[in-house]
This record gives sequence, structure tokens and C-alpha cells, in this order.
Amino acid sequence: MQASSRSRLALVPFVALMFTVLLSLSVHAESNNTEASRGLQMSVYKTPTCGCCQKWVDYMAANGFTNKVIELDNLNPLKTQKGIAGRYRSCHTGVITTTHGEYVFEGHVPAEYVKQFLENPPAGAIGLSVPGMPVGSPGMEVGERKDYYQVLLLNDDGTDTIFAHVNAP
Repeated sequence: MQASSRSRLALVPFVALMFTVLLSLSVHAESNNTEASRGLQMSVYKTPTCGCCQKWVDYMAANGFTNKVIELDNLNPLKTQKGIAGRYRSCHTGVITTTHGEYVFEGHVPAEYVKQFLENPPAGAIGLSVPGMPVGSPGMEVGERKDYYQVLLLNDDGTDTIFAHVNAP
């Protein structure tokens, strides 16, 4: 066998390896593009009569979320099913399913914190909550008034930690 034939044969495993690597990168990039092009899709559960909930839905849409609104007369069974304790509840519940799991966003959570949470969901977290209806939160705007409130990280063991302070004095 000539030297040039042997050197070409020696390249076959290298070329096969490079082909495999490039193919896997292509498949990975395509799956990421598919997930990214999907956008941030959220199911929002609210009562039919709540105006501030619709304002929050509109605010989230303006911030890149595609919302599917589901109107229910009684949200409590859903909130219980999703693990949202009474002290964390508000007037609506957003649910987003990702490759990491399903997460809840209870109440008037600002879009920036939803996105921040979704970038790297903490282990054991079920989502975020803004309990009650703080004035100045998205959907609860009243003139220039902006009350201080906290965005809480909800854990699957029923505890919470502060995720963010909003409008801190």
C-alpha cells in the first residue's frame, strides 16, 4: 500500500468523528432554536370579571409572553393543586412549562423576574408569588403611586424566600 493511501485511510476516523460532532451540534442548535422561537408561553388562570388580571396579561404580552387565558369562577382548587398556600395567593395564576418543569407565577409578578427565574430555576422551587395586589405592581397601576412589595420564591416544601424587592424605599 502506498504512503498516500495509508495517510488517507488514517483520516477516515477523524472525518467520521468531525461529522458526528457537527451533526450533534446542528441537532442541539435546532432544538434550542425551536424552543426559543416558541417564545415564553404561559397559561393564565383568572376569573372572568377581574380587570387587573387582564391588565397583567396585557403587560406580560407586551414583555414577550404568549398568554392563553383560562377563565374559572373559582381558582382555589387550581391554586391548591399547584401547591400555592393561602398566604401566597393573589387574583390570578400563571403557569409555564419548560424543559426543567412546570412553574407557577402567582399574582402581579413583574415580567423581568419571571424571565430571571426561568433562566435558571432554583432546585426545589415551584415558582414566584406577589401575594395580594400591591399598588404599582404590573396591572395594579394607580397614578404615580408605587408601593413597596416583595417577589417571593415559592419552594416545593411550602416555604418561601425573598426573590426580589420592588420599589424599595
